[in-house]
Amino acid sequence: MPAQQHTSKNKTLGIIGGMSWESTQSYYRLINQGIKEKLGGLHSAELLIHSIDLAPIATLQAQGAWDELGNIMVSSGQRLQAGGADGILIATNTMHKVADAVQTATDLPLIHIAEVTAQAINKQGLKKVALLGTQFTMTEDFYKQRLIDTGLQVLIPDTESRQEVHRIIYEELCQGQLLDSSRQYYRQVIQDLAAQGSEGIILGCTEIGLLISQADSPVPVFDTTAIHAAAAVDFLLGNAVLL
Repeated sequence: MPAQQHTSKNKTLGIIGGMSWESTQSYYRLINQGIKEKLGGLHSAELLIHSIDLAPIATLQAQGAWDELGNIMVSSGQRLQAGGADGILIATNTMHKVADAVQTATDLPLIHIAEVTAQAINKQGLKKVALLGTQFTMTEDFYKQRLIDTGLQVLIPDTESRQEVHRIIYEELCQGQLLDSSRQYYRQVIQDLAAQGSEGIILGCTEIGLLISQADSPVPVFDTTAIHAAAAVDFLLGNAVLL
């Protein structure tokens, strides 16, 4: 009997996850909820997930060993490709620093988190947004430039605030700790950025949405995990998505 062919409604998406597993489970839930909402009944998403150990990844990030990190991510993408993935999603903002290497090595469509986030912001007609995330995501061009290239102005917190936002991500959120004191800190940072003219706030780390919601911000919040997951649903259903 011939192997079943993939149709527009049963593509398989390969997810490079585990960075952190707390946010990866959010992806799994959101993507499957999205498929169920679109198709109904017992439908769910066809997914392959390679969950990477975050501890050595975080160590290599701190060391600036991006070539080695790129090799790890490429290997993960190739494993997913060998397993039958039709496209790749990297379930973390920071590791999109090596997204181009993964896409080139696999030659598969890669759903880029910054690009689909920029799409969502531009659909609302906003021009100036603030970016929260790891130090790497907030300060380096691999992420911000994707936003700027679409015509957006991007604000980031001051140096002291960036350090604390980064610390909370790695020492608390990635370890499943959701502290009200940290929620209050993020709220103050968001209020300061809104006072500087930010029309929206990008939750540019897939863990921040575990702590912060629209209720915590006076301006629209763009949760990159939710936006990325919605783009994954579009891909799985064969709809147009910016890749």
